[in-house]
Amino acid sequence: MILVGDVGGTKTDLALYTDNGQCTGRDTLRSRDYDNLEDLVRVFLQQHPAEVKTAVFGVAGPVTNGHAETTNLPWTIAESRLAKELDITSVKLLNDLEAMAYAVTHLAPEDVRTINPDARSKPQGPIGVLAPGTGLGQAYLLWQDDAYVALPSEGGHNSFAPSNAQQLRLLAYLMEHHRHVSVERVCSGIGLPNLYNFLKDSGDEAEPEWLRVQLEGITDPVPTIIRAALNEDTPECAICRATLTLFIDIMAAEASNLALKLVTTGGIYLGGGLPRHIDKALTYDAFMPSFLNKGRMAKLLRQIPVRIIQHPEPALLGAVHYAMTR
Repeated sequence: MILVGDVGGTKTDLALYTDNGQCTGRDTLRSRDYDNLEDLVRVFLQQHPAEVKTAVFGVAGPVTNGHAETTNLPWTIAESRLAKELDITSVKLLNDLEAMAYAVTHLAPEDVRTINPDARSKPQGPIGVLAPGTGLGQAYLLWQDDAYVALPSEGGHNSFAPSNAQQLRLLAYLMEHHRHVSVERVCSGIGLPNLYNFLKDSGDEAEPEWLRVQLEGITDPVPTIIRAALNEDTPECAICRATLTLFIDIMAAEASNLALKLVTTGGIYLGGGLPRHIDKALTYDAFMPSFLNKGRMAKLLRQIPVRIIQHPEPALLGAVHYAMTR
C-alpha cells in the first residue's frame, strides 16, 4: 500500500492507495493535537490498518536532505526516522507545494477554472503554482526530458512589495509589528486578518458592532470575514468586502511576480484553501487588473492563463502520482 499525506499548519490529510491508484481510506487530523508526525500517522493507521511499503508526505516547509522543519508547526520531520518508527520501506518528504505541483498535469477539466479563458498555455512551458492557505506556498514545474519535474520554492517569504499608496500604508503599518514583512503576512490565512486590522485601525473602514461581537474570542477570524465579504448569511459588510478586495489585489500581483520570474507560459495555478473558498469573487474584473499591472510586461502576462485548482486534495493527488512514477 501507498500512504500519502499533506502536512499543514492547521490540519494533516492522510490517505491510503493501492499500487494502481485506488483510494482505500482517508482521514483528516488536527496537526497541533500531536507532538510529531509519527504519532499522528500511528493514530491514522490504527483506524485504517494496512501494510504500507511506500509513503510520500507533502510538508509545509523547506525539505533538505530528507529533513524538514515545518514552518507553522513545532515539528522536525526526517525520512529515516519515519521509516524506522513506522516500519515503512520507503519514505519521501516533499515540500507541500512540490506535492501540489505534481498534481497539476493530472487534474481533470472539472478540477480547474480559468480566470482569463482567452489565454492559452504553451505545451511544455514552465508552470507556476501559488497557494494561499494557512501560509503562502509557491512551487513551479519545468519540462525535463519527457515529463514535468516539480521544484519547491520558499517565495512566500519574499518581502512584500506594495503596488499602490494604500499598500504602502499597509507595509508601514505592519512594519510597526514585524521586522520583516513577507508576502505571506498579507496573502494567506495568517495574512488576511492583518489586512482586516489595517483597514480598521487606519480608519479606512469601520467595524460594525455585530461583526465585532462575532469576532470576539475567535481564534481564526478568516471564515467569518470571508462569509461576510461574500454576503453569505450575514448583513452587508463594507470592511470585509474591502479586506477581500485588498487580498485579491495582493494575490494577483504576487501571481504575476511568479509568472514573470519564470515566464510561466504553461500557466499559473492558484491552489490552497483560500482561492477555492473565494472562487466566486475571483472574476476577471476582480483579479486581472492587478495581475496585468506590470507596465511593459502586461502584453506577455495577457498570454498566460491563470487557473484556480478546485480539486479538494491536490497535494494528495500529486503525492500519490509521485509515489507511483518514481
